[in-house]
Amino acid sequence: MSRSPASNSAAFLVLSVVVSSLAAGWAAPALAQRINEDALNTLHDRCVAFARQHPKEGLEKAKQWREQGGGFWADHCIAMALFILKDYAAAAKRFEELAAAMMGMPAEQRAITLDQAGQSWLDAGEGARAKAAFDAAIAFKGDDAELFIDRAQAFAALKQYWDAIDDLNRAIDIAPKNAEAYIYRASAYRAVDALDLALEDIERGLAITPNNALGLLERGNVRRLKGDAAGARQDWQSVTKLAPDTPAAKAAKLNLAKLGKADKEKSGGSSEKTQ
Repeated sequence: MSRSPASNSAAFLVLSVVVSSLAAGWAAPALAQRINEDALNTLHDRCVAFARQHPKEGLEKAKQWREQGGGFWADHCIAMALFILKDYAAAAKRFEELAAAMMGMPAEQRAITLDQAGQSWLDAGEGARAKAAFDAAIAFKGDDAELFIDRAQAFAALKQYWDAIDDLNRAIDIAPKNAEAYIYRASAYRAVDALDLALEDIERGLAITPNNALGLLERGNVRRLKGDAAGARQDWQSVTKLAPDTPAAKAAKLNLAKLGKADKEKSGGSSEKTQ
């Protein structure tokens, strides 16, 4: 919804310094015992970056690093590699295991790892398990608007739209200038047929980020349901231009195709479901 394990990597382990002696390869056991935490952070970021470019090989290298003493950092890279490989359930389990083993680490880091587990469960189609992970993350860091936005996505996956709205209300209280919160609340309002409230929220979100593709997609959805086919078409066309090759553009193209079919059939198309 707002964050994914991939986008959370930098927040999870901050890159501090580059150790030149490690530039040529992975840490050997004796060396791994001597390098400090900053160097491990560097190795972790290099591991994840490599996995993004070469997922299968990156997973194997991360496993090798773990065997060489990479510990927690290597385990997290393994989870990241599994996520990149779209093995979402396996990634989610890894993230949850990591969070359980982080007893001595700051609450914020545990919350981020649980958030990554939740995002992985969502991508695996496991809304209930995602919600449980987000519940645990919020217990560690209850002032994070992004966590409430993420849990709202789990509620939406479970079709518990009013619970999603409650979480998005809390997110907006914490971060009133977070455009995503308004746009996702608009989507939840649309799901419960509160179209006027949905449109108000979309306009709030677009006032903050005018070229927000998700906001334009959602406004097109609401406009179509309100009978404004021309306005819907304009919004969806804008999405395909602003954010080509994205899920939002794919949804916009599908909606445009439905709209064109409805126009040809002269059926009014109001029953066509938007994405």
